[in-house]
Amino acid sequence: MALCTVSHSPLMGVNDPGDEVTAAVEQAFAAARRFIGGFDPELVLLLGPDHYNGFFHDLMPPFCLGTGATSVGDWGTAAGPLPVDRDAAMSLLRGVLAEGIDLACSERMHVDHGFAQPLEILFGRIDAVPLVPVFVNSVAEPLGPVSRSRMLGAALGRAAAGLGRRVLVIGSGGLSHDPPVPRLEGAQPEVAERLIAGRNPTREQREVRQQSVSAAGRDFAAGTTTLTPLNPDWDRRLMGLLAEAGWAEIDSWSNEDVTAHAGRSGHEVRTWIAAYAALGAVGPYRVETSFYRPIPEWIAGFGVTTAALTG
Repeated sequence: MALCTVSHSPLMGVNDPGDEVTAAVEQAFAAARRFIGGFDPELVLLLGPDHYNGFFHDLMPPFCLGTGATSVGDWGTAAGPLPVDRDAAMSLLRGVLAEGIDLACSERMHVDHGFAQPLEILFGRIDAVPLVPVFVNSVAEPLGPVSRSRMLGAALGRAAAGLGRRVLVIGSGGLSHDPPVPRLEGAQPEVAERLIAGRNPTREQREVRQQSVSAAGRDFAAGTTTLTPLNPDWDRRLMGLLAEAGWAEIDSWSNEDVTAHAGRSGHEVRTWIAAYAALGAVGPYRVETSFYRPIPEWIAGFGVTTAALTG
């Protein structure tokens, strides 16, 4: 088993952070691709969030494994079916449930750029490698304890180890960021309806949402917004804890702690936590590559890491 964690941002390719930043990010992606190429995965276990494109408050699970999945194609990512390995997905699902972790499943999971973007960046397209997608709720409140994501990841790692295949675990999300994602509590009726049952928006509705987020990114970079600032110190602290398997401290974090330090969407670090826990459940590991840069234009504390087992 091996690991790659990567931030995503819908504003990549939309808002320009400058040539130096763009080049540094691409170098980090290139290093991750080299690492993945050397590992040559036979299966990808992809942990990602959603941004009210696939999961809504009509039924919002804390975690959901897809035995079948389709990319909705938001923010310029490819739309269409993902190459889900259903046999592997069912094996992982049974293994996690047997450990007492309540993992929902979907035969028709819808995923957005949080899943599609890392696949396109790391593999060139969304259908390049067999995979099992796992949704980790990181936005829709109320959220479960941070420690539950670590427990989910560890159970997935143990189940994946039993497959007898080279499994690459990808955690997609974070780090500190607070984009203008609406909340159900206190929302106007039309916004609440979209958060409850907003699947399959029209092209015009999606364009309005995307223009709003793009403008928020430009305002954030200009310092003319009330969004929670990026927090490089917290981001680097998290990355250090993951590198040294500092689970006791991570487990002690409350949801309020994460929101205060990293913003409401900073809870996407649950995908990183679950991914590292999956690798750690199989054996000791070491981080092979690590990149971090705060990028206001993308409203993201942006990180990329790879890690391998030491045994």
